[in-house]
Amino acid sequence: MTRARATAIGFTAILMWALLALLTIGSAPVPPFLLNALCFGIGGLIGLVWTLRKGLGVLRGVSWKVYAFGTLGLFGYHFLYFTAFRIAPAAETGLIAYLWPLFIVLFSGLLPGERLTAGHVAGALVAFGGVALIVLGRDEGGGATSGLGYGLAFGCAVTWAAYSVLSRRLGGVPTESVTVFCLATAVLSIPAHLALEQTVWPQGATGWLSVLGLGLGPVGAAFFTWDLGMKKGDIQLLGVASYAAPLLSTLTLVAAGIASATWTLALAAVLITAGAALAARRTP
Repeated sequence: MTRARATAIGFTAILMWALLALLTIGSAPVPPFLLNALCFGIGGLIGLVWTLRKGLGVLRGVSWKVYAFGTLGLFGYHFLYFTAFRIAPAAETGLIAYLWPLFIVLFSGLLPGERLTAGHVAGALVAFGGVALIVLGRDEGGGATSGLGYGLAFGCAVTWAAYSVLSRRLGGVPTESVTVFCLATAVLSIPAHLALEQTVWPQGATGWLSVLGLGLGPVGAAFFTWDLGMKKGDIQLLGVASYAAPLLSTLTLVAAGIASATWTLALAAVLITAGAALAARRTP
């Protein structure tokens, strides 16, 4: 596979993640752990079919520590993400959750051989200005619930960035291992759901199609294409391209009539995206 083709495949993950917020909202009122189980079950089965092309033997040489790391990363991120969207405004929550491209840049600067620059710090300040605009300008009627939702969204951004940066050190691990990550996440979510949640199934065709869409795309194929792009494609180009995710996600919500096209929301989206792009410039 050529570098250009792998990069193009990795970019499809960004396009799929732009639909994550919209499909998550459409899946309501399914509780987070049950949604995890359904979506990752679908994504894992798709991965299993794909893995069978090479044979399951490709998974035997992977350390259990790698499987534990991948499972905890996917399980933790999506639990925080789905929960945040259940209790806080959709567009604002999505923008905060999509701080992960910025955090990937900042965290990667702490790796051996890397360093934080003035551009990194300036980008962080600009992006956090966007978050502050969202949080301070929110309707106070949301109260503590919205604040908790924003906090969970922030946590999921940090979780995904840490998972992504640490994954860069696992370049020798086959992409097929993501199949185990997905299936293990689904299995872990079942007892958590039974112990902590009331079972509420998707409502109508919209609900079931949203769950299916999540499992096929943003919570399924996207992890495989992203992993392939990161390991065999142009990592820098994919990193820069990921900064489009917040705007694409927000535009999708506006187009669907879920979010209003306010100037505050537009400015916050621009600040977060511009801050991430500025942080990516390795200027002294």
